[in-house]
Amino acid sequence: MRQFDVRPDRELGQNFLIDSNILDVIARAAELSAGDVVLEVGGGLGVLTEHLAERAAHVHVVELDVRLRAALQDATDPFQNVSVHWADAMDIDLAGLLPAPEKVIANLPYGVAASVLLRTIEELASVRVWVAMVQREVGERLAAAPGSGAYGVPSVLAQLACRVEVVRAIPRTVFYPEPNVDSVLVRMRRRPDGGSVSPALRALVRGAFAHRRKTLAGSLVLASGSSSPVPSSREQVRGALTRLGHPADARAERLSPEDFRALARELEL
Repeated sequence: MRQFDVRPDRELGQNFLIDSNILDVIARAAELSAGDVVLEVGGGLGVLTEHLAERAAHVHVVELDVRLRAALQDATDPFQNVSVHWADAMDIDLAGLLPAPEKVIANLPYGVAASVLLRTIEELASVRVWVAMVQREVGERLAAAPGSGAYGVPSVLAQLACRVEVVRAIPRTVFYPEPNVDSVLVRMRRRPDGGSVSPALRALVRGAFAHRRKTLAGSLVLASGSSSPVPSSREQVRGALTRLGHPADARAERLSPEDFRALARELEL
């Protein structure tokens, strides 16, 4: 950081990985092998990138902050199997990454961690495994069980496609500057059936949680619109819930991801 005069930008959620002892933990959690094509979001100073490049067939690195260009290029220039993409991970054409990524391994900026993971689940069918360092709250939300306070849209969308687990806590000391929040290593494995989630099912899940004080049927009615596939009939939703064995006045946080998939089928979405 001194060599390249790098100063972390807190507005970008930058907490650079500086402790190499955690790198093997990440690689083992991802079951990294020599044939893997990896997508890393948030290359930072390239500490994780170098570790991945030495062990994988190809590494795509997406980094937004061009102030890190000199430092990241210094880390990646020795490797012929690294492609650096200077772009926003929420805007980049993920389908255009060649070779297609099979694993996502990253130290994700806190502010966009859940959004980035959900986007890669949706748009990169080639990815089978995700291992990411995220804020503990984000990791717990992704892995949350129905009925828990953390359970919501990210939980359902992630778990419809993947098996999600919090692998371990990450000490604050592995980052610079040390964050004010705790971090965890989260791992997601795509379900054997491919974990496909249709746009209509995603809209159903988002609509169901849009108004948490309402019943699921009430929330969906409020979320419906002319361009939305979400049903606008409260009785239609209540009837579908009853046929599936749930109370007509069930709330979204009580339904499992598979319950939402069954509800979508029942509503013919």
